Amino acid sequence: MSSFTRRAALAGTGAAGMAAALAACAPPNPGNINAEATIPPSDGPVTVTYWAWLKDLQKVADVFNETQDRIRVEATWIPGGNTGGYAKILSAVAAGGGPDIAQVELRQVPEFALAGALVDLTRYGFAEQADAFDPGAISQVKVGDSYWAVPQDTGPVATFYNREVLEDELGLQAPATWDEFRETAGIVSEAGKKLISLDPSDGSHPIAWAMQTGAVWFRPEGDGWIVDMTDDASMRMAEFWDGILADKIIGTGYGSYTTPWYAAAGDGNVLASISGSWSDALNETVPGGSGKWAVAPMPRWDDGYASGGHGGSSAAVLSTSQHPVEALEFLTWMCTDPAGIDAMIEFSGIGWSPAKDYIGEIRQQPSEFFSGQNYNEEVIVPMAEGQNLDWTWAPMMQRAQAIIGDGMTNAVSGEVPLVDMFANSQKEIVKIMRDMGLDAEEAR
Repeated sequence: MSSFTRRAALAGTGAAGMAAALAACAPPNPGNINAEATIPPSDGPVTVTYWAWLKDLQKVADVFNETQDRIRVEATWIPGGNTGGYAKILSAVAAGGGPDIAQVELRQVPEFALAGALVDLTRYGFAEQADAFDPGAISQVKVGDSYWAVPQDTGPVATFYNREVLEDELGLQAPATWDEFRETAGIVSEAGKKLISLDPSDGSHPIAWAMQTGAVWFRPEGDGWIVDMTDDASMRMAEFWDGILADKIIGTGYGSYTTPWYAAAGDGNVLASISGSWSDALNETVPGGSGKWAVAPMPRWDDGYASGGHGGSSAAVLSTSQHPVEALEFLTWMCTDPAGIDAMIEFSGIGWSPAKDYIGEIRQQPSEFFSGQNYNEEVIVPMAEGQNLDWTWAPMMQRAQAIIGDGMTNAVSGEVPLVDMFANSQKEIVKIMRDMGLDAEEAR
């Protein structure tokens, strides 16, 4: 692949680039009825089907169904994406069937688009509705100039911490910067506790750290991709965490919200989790934690972003859908209308709202568990507003995240430092992308 300028990356990507990659490596899909022309709205009532692993999604759909009689939405529960849901969706699309809508994690959207499984929503005027969405949410379903899904919820990162132990017992504050994090983690470790504990095989954390630094690991250019995991921001982050791991001042035996984490958190021996906003509901099950915990911003760099992203899903219209216009009408309602947002929070427990100006009625209230703090408005809102909007997911993020997780495990054991792991991972990821038929190269 020839070298491209950043201007070319911003001007020449999107549907054309994705289509070129699709033509190179995607299997034939005889059921793809949305590949070219748009399908007009139906003249009469239609039923739109939706496969998702969100709980009680039918109750959300029923709120919409009661508002009109043109569109009926029927939701079907499926296993989580990587536990069978994705295979079920893709198999159905390959056979020319499946639902109109499917839940797809934000990081998986480009891969589904590459497989020819999604409708380019730009052809149905979705770009005109983009301003109704939170910028940090809508940016994660966009490649170049094309939108491939509707953001359903996101996970801006924050610090959930044991205020009683950290502040009252140890006399410390939740760290506002990463330098303060290292200092605080050291003091907590000397006191016989751990500030956080990470599962080193979980590659989602380094990805969130990289997003916050301002790194852009995957950059679509022309009809190919540039992979850049060794830029200055990524190397600074890697060197920082290499130091943390070498000093052994955080836990690395288990991740947040696992059985051992809950036991240690309940005993006041692990004091925090730096994770997506959806962690609040999990945190509230810490034994005896009510009124003792609080929420603070993610520690940050002086020249980075306020927060990284950790998790989140989209609702994607599948390429075999007979009713993309009606599907998009429902999804726009569900993900921007206050009634839709409130229903998703109440019935399905979604992460952070994808709407631009509405976080949900219940999330505007103080929390008894989190020390009476109105943490959603005070902390999570600025975390959501401070996202790295240049970040783009690669069309093979499941494998990329696994590679990063394996590299983290090796860094914890002292085999390969993160500064070398990122360089090694970059080469491996480029090879995988080329093996997929993609035009990919390492950044120069």
